[in-house]
Amino acid sequence: MGSAALVVRLVLADLRRHKAQAAMLLLAVTVATATLALGLSLRGVSDALYEQTRAATVGPDVVALSGVTGAEATEALASLAESPEVVAHHGPYRIVYADLTARGSLSSPVVVHGFAAERGAIDRPLVTSGAWVRAGGTVLERGFATALGVGVGDRVIIAGRAYPVVGIAVTAATSIYPWAAQIGPYGGASDYSGLAWMTRADARALAASRDLPVSLALDLKLRDPAATESFREAHRGLPGRINFHSWQFKARQDAVILRNSQPILVAGSWLLGFLAVAGVAALAAGRAVEQTRRAGLLKAVGAGPGLIGAVLLTEYLALALAGDALGLVIARLAAPVIASPTASRIGDAGGPEAGTVVAATVLAVAVAVLSSLRPTVRALRTATVTALAGTAHRPRHRPWLTALSSWLPTSLLLGLRLTARRPGRAVLQACSTATTVVMIVALVTLHAQPDRGYGLDGSSALPNLRGVHDRRLMLAVTVLLITLAIVNTITFTWTTAMEARANMAIARTLGATPGQIAAGLSTAQILPSLPGAVAGVPVGIGLLSLFAAGNSTGPPASWLTGAALATVLATAALTALPARLAARRPVARVLSAESAT
Repeated sequence: MGSAALVVRLVLADLRRHKAQAAMLLLAVTVATATLALGLSLRGVSDALYEQTRAATVGPDVVALSGVTGAEATEALASLAESPEVVAHHGPYRIVYADLTARGSLSSPVVVHGFAAERGAIDRPLVTSGAWVRAGGTVLERGFATALGVGVGDRVIIAGRAYPVVGIAVTAATSIYPWAAQIGPYGGASDYSGLAWMTRADARALAASRDLPVSLALDLKLRDPAATESFREAHRGLPGRINFHSWQFKARQDAVILRNSQPILVAGSWLLGFLAVAGVAALAAGRAVEQTRRAGLLKAVGAGPGLIGAVLLTEYLALALAGDALGLVIARLAAPVIASPTASRIGDAGGPEAGTVVAATVLAVAVAVLSSLRPTVRALRTATVTALAGTAHRPRHRPWLTALSSWLPTSLLLGLRLTARRPGRAVLQACSTATTVVMIVALVTLHAQPDRGYGLDGSSALPNLRGVHDRRLMLAVTVLLITLAIVNTITFTWTTAMEARANMAIARTLGATPGQIAAGLSTAQILPSLPGAVAGVPVGIGLLSLFAAGNSTGPPASWLTGAALATVLATAALTALPARLAARRPVARVLSAESAT
């Protein structure tokens, strides 16, 4: 049998014996790599969706907008259409600024584009539901319609007039909802507005009925689509207060809604990666004795260090790479939803780019190597006779500590002894708790920010999509992180119980009850969690200060205190069951098994 086949058979046999540990590693790597891949892919996905929407709707390269109407503005726009750089144009057309009410109470500013019933050569909105504009009806932009919760056949009120919704469409001539205004009476491209289309006659009548603000727009297709900046510079200073919005500007504006999403996902992925390392390291440490004995058996039959190292590391690397592949698939499926929360764009997001795949794979391999390298090196360095004998390590005797511990309750004494004998694991537990608190602090801080709805005064009934998106994303990352933290806490408790089963059995022969043993095992996890929870609050506040806006609002102190306290209480509850199960193992069976080995 070749070395490679031997390694594969040994690894598969080990995976069958340790299904729970394998599932934990796979879960940890999957959520960490999926989150990282999503964070790194967002900007590329947003650009890809814009490009596909632009191609499907024959989007313009430049939109020229005049803040005034009249003969001078119309002539200035017409002169642009005659420029040698322009190969096609649409317009000028009228933009009317009004208010829209839907479903009785939902209200929002809206810009109404007056279009012909027959769409032109460029800027051809793609109807995704219903039909194109007709007299007396309106077509709503899909992101706006989704936010309003209206569809074809519903009626909306624009500037006091009722119009049936005859269609839903998408376009690349404006930014995604809620930034359809571009220019206008309220400031410009960052105004919160939805988009609707009407016939030219209906748009003209709408503006005249209420003396509404109006501007003019002209869509342009350039001979060189990349030359938008030079085109703008060449025509700067035209009369009529002409503004130019390029397709590159609209693509950048689309990504504004994701401004907070990428830091949330990337930072969350590193926190998840750390928790993955901590949990898998605890599993590897719990199997250290078994792995050392396994290495001794392989040495006894003539295996070299390379083969032994391959057997011990391949299991972790194989699971990490499988989790990496699964995480990339999840990122590929979830990217369109996360990158386009407004439904204003269409298309396929495509797979993660090569750089994203490399970064996610590096994270997966780092989790596997950092978790398993130390136990593997220890197993390789242990002499064959020592590894097969399984000699127990004699603990160091400290008289002052023994005298001090005699005054402690039995449960606390057992917990302190378990913690003191495993300082590395205590540090991991403290860091795991601190990481969890950091993410919870970030979540409650985000929820403490005041809601700024879409409307001229910030009090519109329509919610702020970017705020809602950020909250949902933060909640999802926090849930994933808490899930890993729960798995880690149970793993720490069970691993500690298995390693200390002989000591706990001896303690029971000396009079300790199963309840005291269970309480001691729980205490061993709670003691390091306390400083971790306390440290997590200021660390979380400090990290958030690097990303928070200047006008952000801090959460109440009671929320932060409650987050730290709830984390410690949750740790105590999670450790209760595995500790109780471990404490009820028969003493005679445990001591017999230890003496047999």
